[in-house]
Amino acid sequence: MQEKIIILDFGSQTTQLIGRRVRELDTYCEIVPYNKFPKEDPSVKGVILSGSPFSVYDDAAFKINMEGIWGKYPILGICYGAQFISYVNGGKVEPAGTREYGRAHLASLDSGNILFKGVRNNSQVWMSHGDTITAIPDNFKIIASTDKVAIAAYEVADAKVWGVQFHPEVFHTEDGTQILKNFVVDVCGCKQDWSPASFIESTVAELKAQLGDDKVVLGLSGGVDSSVAAVLLHKAIGGNLTCIFVDHGMLRKNEYANVLNDYKCLGLNVIGVDASEKFFSELAGVSEPEAKRKIIGKGFIDVFDVEAHKIKDVKWLAQGTIYPDCIESLSITGTVIKSHHNVGGLPEKMNLKLCEPLRLLFKDEVRRVGRELGMPEHLIKRHPFPGPGLAVRILGDITPEKVRILQDADDIFIQGLRDWDLYDQVWQAGVILLPVQSVGVMGDERTYERAVALRAVTSTDAMTADWAHLPYEFLGKVSNDIINKVKGVNRVTYDISSKPPATIEWE
Repeated sequence: MQEKIIILDFGSQTTQLIGRRVRELDTYCEIVPYNKFPKEDPSVKGVILSGSPFSVYDDAAFKINMEGIWGKYPILGICYGAQFISYVNGGKVEPAGTREYGRAHLASLDSGNILFKGVRNNSQVWMSHGDTITAIPDNFKIIASTDKVAIAAYEVADAKVWGVQFHPEVFHTEDGTQILKNFVVDVCGCKQDWSPASFIESTVAELKAQLGDDKVVLGLSGGVDSSVAAVLLHKAIGGNLTCIFVDHGMLRKNEYANVLNDYKCLGLNVIGVDASEKFFSELAGVSEPEAKRKIIGKGFIDVFDVEAHKIKDVKWLAQGTIYPDCIESLSITGTVIKSHHNVGGLPEKMNLKLCEPLRLLFKDEVRRVGRELGMPEHLIKRHPFPGPGLAVRILGDITPEKVRILQDADDIFIQGLRDWDLYDQVWQAGVILLPVQSVGVMGDERTYERAVALRAVTSTDAMTADWAHLPYEFLGKVSNDIINKVKGVNRVTYDISSKPPATIEWE
């Protein structure tokens, strides 16, 4: 049985980041709502309590009974988690005089404490809290302070329990990974045997047991998640997997043919369906973003359903759902916020059971598994691309001519990123066709043509993103190429908005 660390989620924005950092230590972990601790799971090796937007003394604050956890497992409380542990044991937590946010340094620390093994004196940490622990119970011991926070970290003397008021999971905490490693490996005794190879071995065995000789259908998007899911399933069940790739007419330039060729080279059984005319017809005159998404979503289900019914005795629908999708689909109280099923509605409509072989992986882990499976690098490193495709990058109504303009402009931008060795430095990039026209001059003629916006961002998980600081020379070259080579465009802009407050896509 795979040993694991349980992360209890109290609603922090960085809870997923804790999970990613633990996984980077080659240790499996699961994030569960604060009140859903798996008490009967013998594979649990330790527990981490996350931060929270609440104050521990608020009536609405998330609280748990630590009985069954305290004394049985090693515990690490982070920010709110540390305050909660101290507070429920008789310590004091009070509003800080000023919000303690940003960089701080460990002015003093107990370097002999197992949690701080290998942590440097004066090491930078990241604070983010409006409250602070002002007094700890008698059996608690202060093990670190900053110049402003007397109780930056503590240990409970008679239990394997630690608390830190800073965030070891964020990049700005310089020795944060070392602190987490000390807890996960040295305190909890985890073997660090969670790897892409071990995941593939165990998942293939589980898929064989789960699916037997049943037939499975999977909707491919061309993206890394569905592609890795397909290759993994193919490894487990071979010819019993049929993949369907639907072209709704709003893919990137030449993408339909290129992706089909990639999949065939991987040995997958793929059915390609060009349904672009259907989608263009149904989208005619529709400008509202959510309406466009719904039309494309329903149209995809309809096309997929028709093709899937041509295959006899299909019992399973496979999807490339990944771990952030599963986490974000549930609030920490266990209620559904939004559905993330890539082909939502299909399992019910087709009366199929659902198979999600990647549902425990983060995006970077999906890529590592893809490499271990021997998939080509250009598929693994492919930027995320919205399900509705260019439909949400054309502001306003959709026409074949607008798609043609955007495909041509986007192709120049993306190929330029590759040619300048910038593609892998960017999380996501694309061109947006704006619903405006502007005056220009080409030769001796006055023009009145379309404007486009280039969008490129850097990110690690798409929850936050910064605009990519691309070289001016590159942007100038791309702008000239688009205006000179794409009929219908005479102005190029660059979007320098970050997320938040903006989103990555415009619609």
